[in-house]
Amino acid sequence: MVFALALMPMAASAIEKCGSGQRYTCVVDGDTIWLSGEKIRMMGYDTPEPQNNICDGSREVQLANQASNRLMQLLEQGDVTIERHGKDRYDRTLAIVRVGNIDVGDILVAEGLARYWPDGPEFWCD
Repeated sequence: MVFALALMPMAASAIEKCGSGQRYTCVVDGDTIWLSGEKIRMMGYDTPEPQNNICDGSREVQLANQASNRLMQLLEQGDVTIERHGKDRYDRTLAIVRVGNIDVGDILVAEGLARYWPDGPEFWCD
């Protein structure tokens, strides 16, 4: 079953990067957010990890930070919708997140900050 929820436009300071404390509404990385206490993993794309990165390279960390920052910018534009598709094995909500009618994953892939998942190569390891 698919549920869609339209969000109110968010102010520029409304969403920040998650810190090490309790998470409620923040960006974990380019493909995971917390929204009102719900952990949401975006579907269909993957971004580099800022910590515990698989390549152990500075390029991966740099791209991870750029993807996170870009996702924050996109979410702050308002007109955000979340289409939920159940939970994953880590109990995160799986969802397609759109700004306007555009999947944020498509934007991040087009800008070279993400790969399609599972079929795209982890180019940040090259």
